[in-house]
Amino acid sequence: MRETNVCLREMACVMCMNSSDIHLDKNANKKRNWRTRLSHLLKKSTSPRNKLNKPTTDELDQWAQSLDKLLNSRYGRIAFEVFLKSEFCEENLQFWLACEDFMQIKSPNKLPSRARSIYEQFIKCESPKEVNLDFYTRDAIEQSLHNPSLSCFLAAQTKVYSLMENNCHPRFLLSSLYSDLQTAARQREPCLHIQTKPREDICS
Repeated sequence: MRETNVCLREMACVMCMNSSDIHLDKNANKKRNWRTRLSHLLKKSTSPRNKLNKPTTDELDQWAQSLDKLLNSRYGRIAFEVFLKSEFCEENLQFWLACEDFMQIKSPNKLPSRARSIYEQFIKCESPKEVNLDFYTRDAIEQSLHNPSLSCFLAAQTKVYSLMENNCHPRFLLSSLYSDLQTAARQREPCLHIQTKPREDICS
């Protein structure tokens, strides 16, 4: 009987929560999730000898200018991947990066196996990280696997880039992740100005 009363009280508390409370709770959980993922990926991609500096407000403003500038930043790519994971579409960035690596292959002998690997992972129907492509693009890639060239994924890569540019990138700029990175950068920079001010006084 006592357990029943406890359960009823818990149900009553949940029912009393309004939609804004639930929304805030979801946002808090999402923020904790991306912070954990960002920290994890930064640790994986850096080493004591190759430390990754946190982005400045100027760098963050550049990310907003174009997807290309965002992807040219190592920190930007990591932050963008964390955001895409929260949206369950990280395969788009992973495929695009795989294509970039593929086009850097120097030995023709390595092309068939690497092309097959990308196909099996991202292109083939019901593959683990299947990207959204039309039938003709998918079929053209499948036909090219017999004798792949460095450009065999170019059409697919262009389509995926366009999807990220027109859909994912604008949403990233509106996300709490990007907003929090901007806030953190603004909080760090006043300290830098204070440290450099005495030198300016001396020079003047």
